[in-house]
Amino acid sequence: MRLVLAVVLATAACSRTPEEPTTPHTLVERTRVSMGTELRLTAWTADNEGAVRAFDRVFDEFDRLDRLLSVWHPDSDVSRVNAAAGRGPVEVDPVVIEAIETGRQVGEWTDGKFDITFGALSSLWKFDHDQDNVIPPRDAVRKGLPLVDFRAIAVDPVKHTVFLKRAGMRLHLGGIGKGLAVDRAAAILRAHGLNDFMIQSGGDLYVGGRRGDRPWRGGIKDPRADRLFAALNLQDETLSTSGDYERFFMRDGRRYHHILDPDSGEPARGCRSVTIVTSRAAVADALSTGIFVAGPDAGMQRLAGVEGVIVATDNRVLVSSGLRHRLELLSPPTDAP
Repeated sequence: MRLVLAVVLATAACSRTPEEPTTPHTLVERTRVSMGTELRLTAWTADNEGAVRAFDRVFDEFDRLDRLLSVWHPDSDVSRVNAAAGRGPVEVDPVVIEAIETGRQVGEWTDGKFDITFGALSSLWKFDHDQDNVIPPRDAVRKGLPLVDFRAIAVDPVKHTVFLKRAGMRLHLGGIGKGLAVDRAAAILRAHGLNDFMIQSGGDLYVGGRRGDRPWRGGIKDPRADRLFAALNLQDETLSTSGDYERFFMRDGRRYHHILDPDSGEPARGCRSVTIVTSRAAVADALSTGIFVAGPDAGMQRLAGVEGVIVATDNRVLVSSGLRHRLELLSPPTDAP
């Protein structure tokens, strides 16, 4: 009886259709410098070749947006708008309209603390290491203040034109461009069938789905040390950080950095870093700058609909209510000038 049963089981096993072998999921990663910083793309997938093709599309889109949005390209759409300030409208790519409209919305949310026309002031300051770090004359800064007003931008979404109403105004999308590019990158990866991925461009991070059986994890840099001071799990959301450590110089014990207050024309005081967590990278990118300028206490009051972590200049760490149960503080931020 046992022999018959063994033969029956063996026959049944031989008659089964063999299962197709499955390709294991692995991490696929590529990096490239784009928009002045390292762009890192990571996917958890079984289709390595498909992921690389999708990554190439993302790299191409970042390069395209850089050519349209950067003030460092004299023939970019933004540069052409600036050259025509006070004279007439300029036809631009629809993505420039999208960046301006999002920037103006964040400008309203922050009562002008985020202003995409701060270019009239940024041209006075030099924060890069290969430049002479000179504090501009106060008179020059004062003359630039009336040229900073996002409400003086005229946009025609039908004709795709932008007009800066005052001569000397300068549109600058550096506080929102990378976030917009990250949003575009996420859409491209999903269109190519990738749902589990991570995109990092400078201080802007977006994650989709999960990394296999565990979530993706994002970190917040210590503003005064080369390490992370906090971390949290993320899924289908973005994390963007603005800090006074990105581009700066020290003078007489004081830190001068690139995040300018549109009201004073000088580097904003009150924060060392601001991290925003929400669903859209462009909004997080712009809001992290606007909240930084607003200051820690006023900034926390403006976090409606988003979450945030603020490191104040006195080294206090302020965490919004929606992140308190998610954020892991690895160690206190370093207390240094």
